Amino acid sequence: MKTKKNLLYALPFLLLAACENAGKDNKDSVEVADSVNETREEKADTAGTYQADNETADFLVKAANCAMADIKLGEVAKQKATNAKVKGMGEMMASDHNKVAEEVKNLASKRNVTLPATIGDDEQKEIDNIAAKTGKEFDEAYVRHMIDEHQDDISLFKRATDKVNDADVRTFASNTLPKLQAHLESFKEVQKAIN
Repeated sequence: MKTKKNLLYALPFLLLAACENAGKDNKDSVEVADSVNETREEKADTAGTYQADNETADFLVKAANCAMADIKLGEVAKQKATNAKVKGMGEMMASDHNKVAEEVKNLASKRNVTLPATIGDDEQKEIDNIAAKTGKEFDEAYVRHMIDEHQDDISLFKRATDKVNDADVRTFASNTLPKLQAHLESFKEVQKAIN
């Protein structure tokens, strides 16, 4: 009887681990993280641990994915850019977004939020598409993408400052916004310089 009780107690954790591992081979990492977080929220506080609400978890997953994509593409720009300003922006993106990624990881771990293990499929396809370009074509595509990406990031972080209930996560979003806005303005200046 005790074995059955232990098994029943362990079953949700086994299923959660299976969900986390299932699809790692063929599912988008962002979708897997979202699914795990939704499952955790449905079973929230059964073990007495803090679980972030859906808005907070969703924001942290998206912020982590954006940071990973910006870091990776920044690394590509550091290697492939032909324009010194574009190369410098790639270096800045890799450095600044590494800091953002670390903050997101810290916030997520304290809130029992699973983050994507790898860049989402859509973002990876875009990175691959840009990385396939060379010379001025690469520089222009990278800068154009980063302008679009930072506009999306700014919207995401602004929405978080309004909708996320967790005060520390709201503060993180609010404190990160000026840096994202500065990045956007820098990319717009670089775009003018290379066109």
